Amino acid sequence: MDQAGARYPSLAAKVAVVTGGASGIGAAIVRAFAAQGTKVGLLDFDRDAGAKLAASLGASVQFEPVDLRDLAALPQAIARLRAALGPIDILVNNAARDDRHKLEEVTPAYWRERFATNLDHQFFAAQAVAGDMAAKGAGAIVNLGSASYLMSHDSFVAYKTAKSAVVGLTRALARELGPRGIRVNSVVPGWIMTERQIELWLTPEGEQELLRRQCLKRKLVPEDIARVVLFLASDEASAVTQQNWLVDGGSY
Repeated sequence: MDQAGARYPSLAAKVAVVTGGASGIGAAIVRAFAAQGTKVGLLDFDRDAGAKLAASLGASVQFEPVDLRDLAALPQAIARLRAALGPIDILVNNAARDDRHKLEEVTPAYWRERFATNLDHQFFAAQAVAGDMAAKGAGAIVNLGSASYLMSHDSFVAYKTAKSAVVGLTRALARELGPRGIRVNSVVPGWIMTERQIELWLTPEGEQELLRRQCLKRKLVPEDIARVVLFLASDEASAVTQQNWLVDGGSY
């Protein structure tokens, strides 16, 4: 991220937890918080990538390996980050995987696994940090959704359904936690050019269609999402809650 970008003094010395922070959008968010002087706890099941990123950013970034689908292990991992960094001020629910699947191939077990991967942990991570934030009378939770549910594309119905539910989860949590001083918003990315997207899904035809559809005629990158997350986590957004921020270059 461009270090000449916006600075948020309110983020300095706060503690943020970022799920799925080892790569892609999550890694950009971790780097962005670290550049603000925020202490960052990064959760991911990719041990090598998570450890490498944390080591590159110094002692203010703590990596805790965990499979977020394991809802018993998740609060334990957050507790270890709390012990290392202090009470949690900010939670960014970023982790997800947009694996493709055909309608006829989806089993009940696969459907539940997709929700465990893309939705369930967002609620339980929020539950695990809400006490810290309520004790301070302040906190910020940013959930990552996806504009995919607005698209007409096929082959990932379970992912799109789970991500559409992030909108409702965000609004429900904002209502529940607002009286405790906790703000809850979501960022809804369009097609962001992570390494995974470029390697697996981007084609010349897809890129042409993307730029035709967007008002802004450039590809979006992880740092575009990280900048919005920083704003929503900062005191500059202290009156903003229950909102779903579409960051898609003007596609929808």
